Amino acid sequence: MSANLSVRTVALADERDLLDHVPETAPLGWLRHGEGIVAWGEAARVELAPEDAVRGAVRFDSAAHRLGRLFGSAEVDDAVELPGTGPVAFGSFTFDPRSSGSVLVVPRVVVGRRQGRTWLTTICDRPGSHPQELLARVTPWRPVEELRWSAGTLSSDEWQTAVARAVARIKDGELDKVVLARDALAQAREPIDVRRLLARLTRDYPDCYTFSVAGMVGATPELLVRREGEHVTALVLAGTRPRGRTESEDARLAEELFSSAKESEEHRYAIESLRATLSPLCSAIDTAEHPELLRLANVQHLASPVRATVGSGVATLEVVAALHPTAAVGGTPTTAAMELIAELEGMDRGRYAGPVGWIDARGNGEWGIAIRSAEIMGARARLFAGCGIVAGSEPATELAEAETKFRVMREALTDRG
Repeated sequence: MSANLSVRTVALADERDLLDHVPETAPLGWLRHGEGIVAWGEAARVELAPEDAVRGAVRFDSAAHRLGRLFGSAEVDDAVELPGTGPVAFGSFTFDPRSSGSVLVVPRVVVGRRQGRTWLTTICDRPGSHPQELLARVTPWRPVEELRWSAGTLSSDEWQTAVARAVARIKDGELDKVVLARDALAQAREPIDVRRLLARLTRDYPDCYTFSVAGMVGATPELLVRREGEHVTALVLAGTRPRGRTESEDARLAEELFSSAKESEEHRYAIESLRATLSPLCSAIDTAEHPELLRLANVQHLASPVRATVGSGVATLEVVAALHPTAAVGGTPTTAAMELIAELEGMDRGRYAGPVGWIDARGNGEWGIAIRSAEIMGARARLFAGCGIVAGSEPATELAEAETKFRVMREALTDRG
């Protein structure tokens, strides 16, 4: 890791789509509604081994400390001064602290847009580097060709059996809820151009947070936490139905979602879990009395926005550490759910369902949960989808929900002309 970064942010008179700036190699991104930040290159990298995470918060503490030293020694010239300007790092953490793969990347070049203002940040790890030397040549996006699909860790029948076992354990009183995930595999003829996936995801899911960090790519509807100064916001999603093929079917499914005792129970657990977690770190925690409906292209969710004021001296990654894993991707109680996930899923989730996002030197940042996602490794993609299991869950229904959630990345990977 370089000890002295030279960072310069300037306004950029450019109204092109942010993805039009990005080269093919290892693009980084966080996008929503045409705004956000994209980046490439690598000025510094922080890798966190499983040994750093014997307890869940240790890796986040280590990440904050190492990033703080890096940013603290940087020479910064920031003419824009918005969240996301100056030195910034993209991060992606594993779901389980015992898994390897958690990483923070400080890019060489960042292009951002916020509130109609666009900027360029260059980050050099040696004195005298000229910003233009860091700008890469953008090549046309390549199609994803000759995609072959194969089963993941568990077959459909095996996964339904795991769901049934989880329901039995819940009815026995061992826990209230557990989230079980599935994976699926895809193999292309040539390395997958992540930019094409990002373009499709931002087009098809503009209300989601489209991300790309160290090969983890997706469009998550789940905002774990956004921090701007002392203010933090989050969005709790729990309870799902597919979208209808007609307006009347869509409305019927939405009404079914609101009236479902199972879905309401799942949502209530998620809200209670978040409030309990934020209480030691934040004041003035405000949650909606009733959930609202969040409609996405393929599914609709029960959603509850949360707002709070962060306490003095509380670091952003400290809040991320406290919130992960949420009941929406782990379960309730957390410890029992994590143990059951390890027992029944039969796989290492890696960075699926872990925190993903960005942070700047002032502590501003946005962190989501890496769901509706895939890990891209050259020509190979590993897709993930998970479902919340409670006492009223039925295996066949949960399997259908998982298949609906897989659709996000399956369609992003599939060329349709």
